[in-house]
Amino acid sequence: MTQDTLPLEPASASTFAALGLGPELAAAVLALGYEEATPIQREAIPVLLGGRDLLGQAATGTGKTAAFALPLIHVTSGQKLNPGKPRALVLVPTRELAMQVAEAVHRYGKALGATVLPVYGGTSFGQQVRVLSRGVQVVVATPGRAVDHLTRGTMDLSEASFVVLDEADEMLDMGFAEDLEAILSRAPKPRQTALFSATMAPHILGLAKNHLTDPVQVSIARERAEPGAVPRVRQTAYLVRRDHKIEALGRVLDMESPTSVIVFCRTRVAVDEVTESMNARGYRSEALHGGFSQDQRERVLGRFRDNRVDLLIATDVAARGLDIEHISHVVNFDVPIDPDAYVHRIGRTGRAGREGVAITFLEPREQRLLRNIQNATRAPIQMAQIPTAKDLDQRRRELTRAALLEVLEAKSGGAFHAMAAELAQTIDPVELAAAALELAHRAEHGGGASNNNDQDFAVDSGPKDRRGPPQRDPRPQRDFRESRDPRETRGPRESFDPRDQRRPAGDFGDRRGDQGPGPDAARLFIGAGRFQSLRPGDLVGAITGETGLPSDVIGPIRIAERFSLIDVAAEHADDIIRALRKTKVRGLKMNVRYDREV
Repeated sequence: MTQDTLPLEPASASTFAALGLGPELAAAVLALGYEEATPIQREAIPVLLGGRDLLGQAATGTGKTAAFALPLIHVTSGQKLNPGKPRALVLVPTRELAMQVAEAVHRYGKALGATVLPVYGGTSFGQQVRVLSRGVQVVVATPGRAVDHLTRGTMDLSEASFVVLDEADEMLDMGFAEDLEAILSRAPKPRQTALFSATMAPHILGLAKNHLTDPVQVSIARERAEPGAVPRVRQTAYLVRRDHKIEALGRVLDMESPTSVIVFCRTRVAVDEVTESMNARGYRSEALHGGFSQDQRERVLGRFRDNRVDLLIATDVAARGLDIEHISHVVNFDVPIDPDAYVHRIGRTGRAGREGVAITFLEPREQRLLRNIQNATRAPIQMAQIPTAKDLDQRRRELTRAALLEVLEAKSGGAFHAMAAELAQTIDPVELAAAALELAHRAEHGGGASNNNDQDFAVDSGPKDRRGPPQRDPRPQRDFRESRDPRETRGPRESFDPRDQRRPAGDFGDRRGDQGPGPDAARLFIGAGRFQSLRPGDLVGAITGETGLPSDVIGPIRIAERFSLIDVAAEHADDIIRALRKTKVRGLKMNVRYDREV
C-alpha cells in the first residue's frame, strides 16, 4: 500500500502491466493467457494498488476475482508470515466460491510464492488449523467458518491489512450480517477494505459506511442488447464438467456438421490446449491469440477464409475485428465473463441473412453466469444434453442418406449404371442398395459404431447455497484403455466390429474371418483407432497418396478403440510402414509396425 493512486488507464491501455502491477506478477498473468483486463479490473486495480478502499458494483462473471486478487498479491507479496496470522482475508458466501477464489489466488501468485488457504465448513477443521499454524498470506473463508476459527483462537486477524468482501449482497441475504460484523470488528484499523456487490441496496451501503474509509466507488454498467438483436442465431448451452469438455465439443460438432466454426476460449493456454486436442481428433484446427504476430494472424485467417481450416480457436482479443461472412457456428468453450462479450461473440454467426448457431459449454459452478447473460440479453438459451453415441450414429446415417439423395438428384451416378444393372440380375435390388449404402457410410464415417466414447456426461448441477461443491459421479467410469491384441481377453471375432472390415480390390491372402493374413500379405499394427476418429478411408488415402501404390495392395482394415490392424501386400509392407511413419493421418503421427502376434 505504498504506491500512489494511479490514474485510470484509457480502454486501449488495458494490459495488466499498464495498470500498475509489478513486472513479475504481470508476467505471471500473461503466462496464464489473460491478454486484456476487463472493465472492473481496469477500474479497481489502480485504486487498490493506490491503497484506497473500494466499493465496487459488478455482477458475477465480470472478472471481480482478478480485480481484487491481483492487488492483494501485489501488496502482501514478500511479507513475513506469522503462525495463525494471515496478511489478507477474503470473505465469500459459499464454499464453492471459496475454492474458486483460492485457486485463482494460487495461480496468479504462484510465481511470487503466494500462499493461500480456503476455509469453509464441511471439511477437516484440524487440517485447516495445521495449515494456519504454518502461516499463510491469504485466507479465503466463508463467514461461518471464519467466526469458528476466530472464536477458538486458531486464526488472528491482527496482521490482516487487506480485507475483501466478495458478493456482499449474497452474504447478507444468506443471514451472515452478524458474522460479518464480528469478523470485521476483529480486523485491525487502519486497514484496506474492498467490498464488491451486484447491487447497492441500503443494507450494502450501510455495511460500507460502517467498515470502509472514504471508499472510491466503481460501478460497471451493463450494455443491454435490444430484444431481437440476434434473431437468427439458435442458442444452446450444455452443462458439462471441465474434464469432459473436449469430448463434448467433438460430439456436438459431429451432430451439428458445421461448415466453419469459431471456438472461443478465455485464455491463450486454453486456446493452445483445445487446438492440439481437436487436431488429434482429426479436425483441421488453427489457434489465434495475442501471442501471434500480424503476419501469423493474417496467414491463419487466410486459411480460415479459404475453408482450409475447420475450427478457428481464439481468444476474444485475437478475434476482434474479424469480418468473415461464412461462419456457421460459434462455440463458447469457456463461458464469457460478461454478457457483452457473449453478444459480440455470437454476433459473428447468423450474418447476411443466414441462420447461425451459438453453443456454450457450461460448468456446474458457472450457471449463474448463464443467468446473467440471459437477463442482460433477454434472449432464450436452450439447455440441451450432450449427444450420446447412439445419437451420433443416427446422425451419421442421416448424412449418408442425404449424400445418396444428392447424387440421385444430380444424376451423377451414371458411370455405375451398367454395374448396378449387372449386379441386380443376381442380387435383390434392396440388398444391393443396402450394401452400397453400408459401403458409403463406412468410407465416410468409419463403420457403424461411433468414433466417440460413450462415457456418461451427466453432471451434478451443484449446490445453490452452502451445501457443498458438486460431487463427482460415484459410478465407476468406463476404462477406455484397450488391449493391443484383442485375443488376450476375447475371441478375434468379438474384438472387432465386422462393419469395420474393408474388402480389398486385390485377391491376396485368406478372407475367412480373422485367421491372419494370407501367405502373400503382412499385417501391420497402427497405434490409433476410433478414439482418434480414425477411419478406414483415412488409411487407404494415406497409403495410396504417400506411396503411389494402387489400392489393391490393401487388404482388410480393422479399426478398434485405440489401435487398428491392416493387411497389405507383403512385398510393399516396408514401403508402407516408412511412408506412414513420415506423414500424419487426421493430424496424428502414426505409430506403425508389423503386428507381432501374426
